[in-house]
Amino acid sequence: MLAISFFEWWYSRGWSIYFQGFLARLQNTADSFSIGLLFKTLFQPFRQISTTDGKKATAGEKIIDATVARLVGFFVRVFIIIAGIITLILMAVGGVLLGLLWPVIPLMPLVGVAVSSIWGIWW
Repeated sequence: MLAISFFEWWYSRGWSIYFQGFLARLQNTADSFSIGLLFKTLFQPFRQISTTDGKKATAGEKIIDATVARLVGFFVRVFIIIAGIITLILMAVGGVLLGLLWPVIPLMPLVGVAVSSIWGIWW
């Protein structure tokens, strides 16, 4: 009776629970990387740095400081965006593959027993 309940859950509610969790994990990962927000602020300064050490800065120094801060911000954000996209792609591919394997996962112990009994243990 327990085995029948397991298979009933696995092939009905279990499948939907897996895909809901899969979509939630993708959403949480996308939220963690904040790719949309990073695109909106792509050319914002990373941190406002100053090389003047308390003395008055000339216009040239201010322009160079702002340019360097924006370049650093740009490269940091681009790196995080690329890492986020790669992570999301890998998670999506892995989740889809696991979803495709979902129907056969409960049969894997039976396959393992069959294979080991046919070929035997070689070591």
